[in-house]
Formats: sequence, C-alpha cells, structure tokens
Amino acid sequence: MNESSGAAATALIEADVREGTYGDKVAAVEPGGAGFIPLGERHGKPLQEFWTWVSPNMEFATIFVGVIGVWFFGLSFWMAALALVLGTALGSVTMGALAARGPLFGVPQMILSRLGFGFLGNVLPAGLNALVAGVGWFAVNSVSGAFALNALFHWNTKLCLVIIVVVELAVAFFGHNLVHVFERFAFPVLVVIFAIASIVILSKSHPGMHHASIPGGFLITFGAAFGYAAGWNPYASDYTRYLPPDTNRRATGLWAGLGVFISCAILEVVGAAGATITSLDKYGGNPTAGFISNLPTWIGDVTLLAIALGAICANALNVYSGSMSFLALGIKLPTSLGRAVIAIVLGVAGFFVALSGLSDAGQKYNNFLLVISYWIGPWLGVFFADQLLRRGKRVDGFLFDRKHNPWAGFAAMAIAMGVSIWLFANQTDYVGLVPKHVGAFGDITFEVGFVLAALLYAIFFRLQGDSGREEALVLPDGMNVVPAAGPIGPDLTDLPGR
Repeated sequence: MNESSGAAATALIEADVREGTYGDKVAAVEPGGAGFIPLGERHGKPLQEFWTWVSPNMEFATIFVGVIGVWFFGLSFWMAALALVLGTALGSVTMGALAARGPLFGVPQMILSRLGFGFLGNVLPAGLNALVAGVGWFAVNSVSGAFALNALFHWNTKLCLVIIVVVELAVAFFGHNLVHVFERFAFPVLVVIFAIASIVILSKSHPGMHHASIPGGFLITFGAAFGYAAGWNPYASDYTRYLPPDTNRRATGLWAGLGVFISCAILEVVGAAGATITSLDKYGGNPTAGFISNLPTWIGDVTLLAIALGAICANALNVYSGSMSFLALGIKLPTSLGRAVIAIVLGVAGFFVALSGLSDAGQKYNNFLLVISYWIGPWLGVFFADQLLRRGKRVDGFLFDRKHNPWAGFAAMAIAMGVSIWLFANQTDYVGLVPKHVGAFGDITFEVGFVLAALLYAIFFRLQGDSGREEALVLPDGMNVVPAAGPIGPDLTDLPGR
C-alpha cells in the first residue's frame, strides 16, 4: 500500500511483517526474515542487552586487541590502555545510540539503514556487513576458539575448528530467542573465569616495561579498539527489535553500550598487560597459548574452555546478524526458514575462510580489525547525519518503500571510504598517502571517513530535493495487532536525546 492525499501529505507504506508465530519460544526455529516484528510478538527487558553484549566479548579475540598495541605497535602498557579505553568508549557510545532505536522501529539494524541509503543504495552497507559479519568475523572468532581447544586438548586445529563451527551454527540456526538465552547462561561462567584469569595476568605483568613504539602507534591502536567495539554497531537493533515499542529506550541503549564497553575495555587492557610478559616471536603462531602460558595449569585449562565458549557466543551473533544483513538486501526467499538457511550458508563460507586463517593468525587479525572501521566510520556518518536532518519527520515508511532510492547516502559513503582509505589507511598491505610521508598520523581512516561522509551527506541531502518527504508505516489489513491509532512508529522526536 502506498497512498497519499496530497503533495504535502504523509504517504502510507505497508510494512513487510515477519511471518510466522514465534513469541518468546526458545526451542523453536525463528520463522521469517528481516521484516517488522508484530506487536503481539514483542517481549523482553532492556537489561537483557547487558549480558547479550558482555558474553560475546568474553573471548580471546577481545584480548588480542590489547595484545597488538604492545606486540605490533610497541606501545607501553599505559599508553596502550589509554588508546584501548578511548577507542572502545567511542564505539560503545554509538552502539547504545543505535540499539535504542530497535524497540521503536521493530526492524534489524540494516533495515534501519534504508532511511538514509534507500532500498537500492543500502546494498552497499548491508552487503558489506553480510560479508564482514557472517564470513569475516565468523572466521576470526572461529579461529580463536579453535586455537583454544588446540592448546587445551592438543587436537588437530582443523578438527577443533569443525567442532567450534558446528556449535556456533546450531545456536544461530534457531535464532533470536536462543541467542539471547545462550548469552545469558554463558554470562556468569565467562565473567567468573575471565575475572580470575585477569587478576593473575595483571599481577604478573610488567606495566613499566620500555617499548620502542612505531610512529602513530597510539592512533592505530585507538582505531583498532574502535573498530572492534564499532564492529557490533551494524548489529545493534537486531537484538532490541523484539522489545515492546514502549520500552524505555534510554535504558535499552545504556545497557547495550555498557555491555560492549565494560567487557571490551577490561579484557583489552588485560591483553595489553599479558603482552608485557609474552613474546611475539615465541607465540605469534598461537597467541591464545601465549596468553594462558602465564596462568597456573588449572586456571589456564578453564580459561581455554571459556575462550572457546566466548567464541561461540560471539559467532552466534555474527552469523545471525550476517543473515539479517543479507536479507536486508531485499532478497525474498521462498521458505519461512530463509533466515536460518542463510545463516548456515554464511557460516559454511566463514569456515573455509577460517581454514586459511589458521596460519599467521596474528597479523591477519590485526589487518582485519583496521579494515573493519574503514567502512563503519562512513556508514555511521551517513546514518547519524540522516537522523539529524530528518529530525521531527515521520520516516518509518521509508523502511519498506522500494521506491525510496535517494542517491545521497550511497554517494557520501562511497566517496568518504575511497578518500579516507587512499589518504590515511596504514596497515601492512597498504599505507595511505599521508602516513607514508608523516608516520605520526598513524591510522585515522575511520575518523576522516565518519566526518567526511557526514558532511557530504548533509550537502547531497539538500541537493537531492526530498528533505520534506514523510512516509508512515502501517500494518497489513486484517492483522489483529494493529494499534487503535492506525500507523505504527511514533514520531522521531520521541527518540533518546531529542
């Protein structure tokens, strides 16, 4: 349905509603795809966002973010810790802001991305996230989990990888509710084990150890920490969209942001501490084994199990959100199990990528972390600029309007990515024009990408000439959960901070 009663009227767009009955069932496969969650299916509390975002960060991939600041960039413990906390804080703030919108709109994060990018232009961020989340991050975390099992049981690393991947795909296949429950039950186990291991590592570390840092090492570490925390940003509303529309959105954003910040900041700092008592030359092939080498045997063994469990927690989210992003491309599958099938397909692809990552894992992970932020910075710039420019407008209809195809978002993100990478990227495979001549710049690609994308979008938004358009979302006729008022989705002025 697409109606309007005049040039200035608000068009009414019929929602693509997630089919099937699911509710709060756990031992059931979540039906449907990336559509609007019916009001009768909404459930949950904001507090659940805390453990949903703490558990997936309780793993070695998080620890290694801290390790690379000392191992690869030569920072002292204190300088690395500062860069890690600041970078994580920035990525956590944006995480909370995005998660807060889930209850209001009832759709996954990459469907929300259509507001600024349009139905076709959204192929750029949604397609990137499907690959990065469902394949890239899935491979990274599967490798860290496989290394943990290998260090504990001394099994073949390929066998360990298969075991980790099978469990990860099982959780993601069932979907949203099982993911939340799995993270909740893993939460106390992971927190207790990592707390004990962290205390031991910190007590043995040498924070005053002198290091010869490379030019720009602080900014590169800052970017890696931001990239890790912000790597969750494109998933944010995937795990809040089932909350009732009247849920306190400030609480939703706060618990999600705190979950990412507390877990990442603490374990990354512990990783930096651990790097002061381990050696890249000795443990570069299996950094996980290097981390637990300084722990008493029994603590080391349970920590390895926790690392494997944490990898599963992370990848349950990665492959689930990867499938959401794929479906946000607008591809309709002829089965109610479309989401579950896509999750398996992406996970299998991630498994083969992970096989290639079993060698030289440290350097490959370092490069991956930096590349992650290269696209997320520009995407966030467009997303938040659009939110500001459409302030006070009714925009929920744009989410499912296939004719909503503005060019501003795609152009701003593509240009910002190209320019920022060309000028400021700084990693082993490519060094941009600026750090090549002035190493102190480090790697500020994501900062430049964010600012440039926002500025370009503000200009392009006015040039494309649709700044006054409004569209409201309505539910299909005959649905027994339609609010008495008719159209769904309150005005954007109800959002936190407005």
